[in-house]
Amino acid sequence: MAGFKLKVYNRTREKLEPLLKLGAQAVNFPAETAEPGSMVITMLSDDAALRDVTLGSHGLCDSFGSGSLHLSMSTISPDTSRDLAQRHRQAGGDYIAATVSGRPDAAATGKLGIYVSGASEAKKRVADILRTLGRNVADCGEDPGAANVVKLAANFMLFSAVEAFAEALTFAEKQNLDRNAVMKALCDNLFDDVVYRNYGKLLAEQHYDDPQFKLKLAFKDLKLAIQCSESADAPMRLAESLHNRMLSLIATGRGDCDFSVIGRGAAEEAGLIHANN
Repeated sequence: MAGFKLKVYNRTREKLEPLLKLGAQAVNFPAETAEPGSMVITMLSDDAALRDVTLGSHGLCDSFGSGSLHLSMSTISPDTSRDLAQRHRQAGGDYIAATVSGRPDAAATGKLGIYVSGASEAKKRVADILRTLGRNVADCGEDPGAANVVKLAANFMLFSAVEAFAEALTFAEKQNLDRNAVMKALCDNLFDDVVYRNYGKLLAEQHYDDPQFKLKLAFKDLKLAIQCSESADAPMRLAESLHNRMLSLIATGRGDCDFSVIGRGAAEEAGLIHANN
């Protein structure tokens, strides 16, 4: 735990066990993790979960006071971050958004990409923790919602890249080429990037049942991006296409697969049947 003393809470108690073995202290309510002057980190699945943990019964704000700081690492709506920042100021504390890019293995090794936004002085307080968690910390400004905008943009680009690679490999397979060989050729010659290499391998091998980022959570993020684009009058044509791809896969029971199951959708649309999934 990099030398930090932790009080930890999870709505699913069993998920705390690895942290408890490392010396963390479990508490029964979110409010018990916070006290005036303390720092609390949250990472939750959606806006509703964050609001419940923060504003609900025995929520964080019940224990907040002068000098308290809430570091929110959830992928949520920018408007939710802005609203929570205002509520925290009213309680005498600060709210910082610090969204992340990276799969669980990156988190475990402190190699997340982090986007941070909020009040300058509060960002200084969290700088050491963010440097422990991430390989790079990008400052997105003082708007509490800015880090959420950047994260939604990043995820939209990630989903688009995976869709493009899925369609490319399907196209190659329909020409009787080997998916793995094509994936390697493309990455070695043009797309030498961790995203294409990691997801290209999953797409080439068609292994989608070990979810590191579930499709239904990716779909939630995509919908947030579309909602934000509509409010800003910023058309996102690829996002609309991805929405239909993901919705179709969720409707056919694949919401709990890794979101790279997008590759399965592209293959099925082309009349290919893959035995692995």
